[in-house]
Amino acid sequence: VQLQAYGGGLVQAGGSLRLSCAVSGPIFSGYSMAWFRQAPGKERDLVAAIKWGEGGTYYADSLKGRFTISRDIAKNTVYLQMNNLEPEDTAVYYCAARIGRIVIATRYDYWGKGTLVTVSS
Repeated sequence: VQLQAYGGGLVQAGGSLRLSCAVSGPIFSGYSMAWFRQAPGKERDLVAAIKWGEGGTYYADSLKGRFTISRDIAKNTVYLQMNNLEPEDTAVYYCAARIGRIVIATRYDYWGKGTLVTVSS
């Protein structure tokens, strides 16, 4: 399984961005897909995750209501819609996948290269 994240860029505070993660390779309903982010000098934290098959989701508490994760099974793509962005959202965003349930830790089997999101004040 290979993951390619894209869609990052520079946006002003209050703006929106949609990140995409293209998935290559065999993937089935038992996978969990996730977005993590890592700001400079900080740990990599889970932003949101989704069960590939059933579509169940998980969000970091601090991001509920502003970020939405979704997937398009036909396109083998996972999305992260980010609204009302804040400078604190500035980070490299990574797409990840694992076989099994959603976990908060970075115990994911596959990782894509990150895409940088910069939010200016």
